[in-house]
Amino acid sequence: MLIALVTLLPISAVAQDNVSYTLSDGRTVQPLETFRECDVCPEMIVMPLGSFMMGAIPGESRNPFDFYGDGATGRVRAPDEINIIPSEHPRHRVQIDIPFAIGRNEVTHAEWMACVEGGGCTHNPDHTLFVFRRGGVALGPMHPVIDVSYWDIQEYVTWLNTQIGADVYRLPTEAEWEYAARAGTETRFAQGDELSADQANFSRAATEHVRQTIQQEPMTHLTNRRMPVRVDELDASNAWGLRHMSGNVREWTQSCSTEAHVGLATASAYLQLAQSQTTCRRTAKGGAFTTAMDGVRLASSTQPKESRRDYNLGFRIVRDLTQQ
Repeated sequence: MLIALVTLLPISAVAQDNVSYTLSDGRTVQPLETFRECDVCPEMIVMPLGSFMMGAIPGESRNPFDFYGDGATGRVRAPDEINIIPSEHPRHRVQIDIPFAIGRNEVTHAEWMACVEGGGCTHNPDHTLFVFRRGGVALGPMHPVIDVSYWDIQEYVTWLNTQIGADVYRLPTEAEWEYAARAGTETRFAQGDELSADQANFSRAATEHVRQTIQQEPMTHLTNRRMPVRVDELDASNAWGLRHMSGNVREWTQSCSTEAHVGLATASAYLQLAQSQTTCRRTAKGGAFTTAMDGVRLASSTQPKESRRDYNLGFRIVRDLTQQ
């Protein structure tokens, strides 16, 4: 059943494309409009075309530990040593030449269970977390779905495409994800170079540990939630209306992980590369509620195996668009 939901979000400091895109039911949408294409489809936001600088500015990471790259020892770096994490470099410009929309939120448990109940998804994820001093806590329908692997997600995407009769939904590439997450910014986070506990769900304890050599006092303005929050909770939107791009749960992409950026110039090149690789460690972006602030930076990533199902790992989807 198709429903008609189209909302215009506030436009913030971004040149808008004078274009429209056609949905499966004939409606048209423009950059920064939201839509939901069917009653079980996630809410999507149309991304403006443009370009961005992908990756980290040298020295962006405030992690003082020598954990990354050849010869890493785990030692604490000297105060004047620049931390270069290979998977975040080299920083390079990427042109977004594929029109797409991306989920406003992480895919929720309710949205996933619609696929299970509809016979499209064979995996019924464990939606209970063991939380310190609270025991087992059942997450609700509006929490991000967790405990789903890359291969599980391929079933979900296939099922979702059958709901609208077009092969247009998929996981984002690493480049598409970071472009959408940055929303025109070049800072550590879309909100700036620091985050508050109201802006993102990440770990105070882990943040204090990472910063122990440069900041001895407790970071009492932060919070240990120890679990995901609902996708509509917190003031967690970037300038383009996307929520929880930093923190809450790590998000699968379809890009294979590499030791360093491959440095491609266009989003279409990143998509072609990802679709040409049948199996690998995939790139996950955004960090999670278990992660220190440094690890929820937009340039940061992890590299889970495709079969991994984890309590802090979820996803959001993109929709390819066709210009009217």
